[in-house]
Amino acid sequence: MLAQAGEPLAGLFMQNWDDDGSGECRAEEDRRDAVAVCGRIGVPFHFRDFAKEYWAGVFEHFLAEYAAGRTPNPDVLCNREVKFKHFLDAARELGAERIATGHYAQVAHDGGRWRLLRGADRDKDQSYFLHQLGKAQLSATVFPIGHLPKAQVRQIAREAGLPTHAKKDSTGICFIGERDFREFLGRYLPARAGAIRDPQGVEIGTHPGVFYFTLGQREGLNIGGVRGRAAAPWYVVGKDVARNILYVDQDRDSPWLLSQRLRSEAMHWIEGAPPAGAFDCTAQGALPPAGRALPRAGQR
Repeated sequence: MLAQAGEPLAGLFMQNWDDDGSGECRAEEDRRDAVAVCGRIGVPFHFRDFAKEYWAGVFEHFLAEYAAGRTPNPDVLCNREVKFKHFLDAARELGAERIATGHYAQVAHDGGRWRLLRGADRDKDQSYFLHQLGKAQLSATVFPIGHLPKAQVRQIAREAGLPTHAKKDSTGICFIGERDFREFLGRYLPARAGAIRDPQGVEIGTHPGVFYFTLGQREGLNIGGVRGRAAAPWYVVGKDVARNILYVDQDRDSPWLLSQRLRSEAMHWIEGAPPAGAFDCTAQGALPPAGRALPRAGQR
């Protein structure tokens, strides 16, 4: 689309993860696709390896958060620490003034203020993963497909003869791929079995490691029929990392799952300051890794 608009372009491919021998890393396949697309459009291709930067800026934090019993979102850090930092710097070293990415998000500049907006396709919206960017990054970024639905993007790619027009959507975390999440995490955080207890402290089962679980998680608890308990789903409602205890409850409306307030740390404002001292807003949380679904109470 940018080429058809007459923009002077170059392709820049970044590799953020070294192949760990699992066969799950798709970097080489993606690089070949990028070369093919650049060849089809007729623009030069460049390559940069940011694996060391990714490890230090993203993956070490990812492990530290899981070890502390929290569920991090590495895509948010990747955008802030790699894609819109090292990648942007590399593009500028090549002589570029701006970078264009395929994120489903939009940028607006009005009234002297920069704003990050949702992508038009709400099913593919990626603005959440970009929320740590500031005006310096947004002013140097273009999201050419943010105003389009995914189906139309594929149609445009097909009509342009791009070899990736029917490529499967990427899912999950890039460095994990399609492999088992617990197996991968266990390479860096060895499993330590512990007790699963209800809110009253009654032990009802065991778990392989408290940091493998996310608050609100329902799947993967392996709690069968418990004598004297209803045949209803169990949800993770708490974690005691120090004692390696996982707390669960059956009630979807359990007070352990429902909250009326939220304390947020490390606030980030695109313009460097909040729009006002007090204001109404909505909040959004992303799904945890490996496709784990949160219950109703955990989503807003």
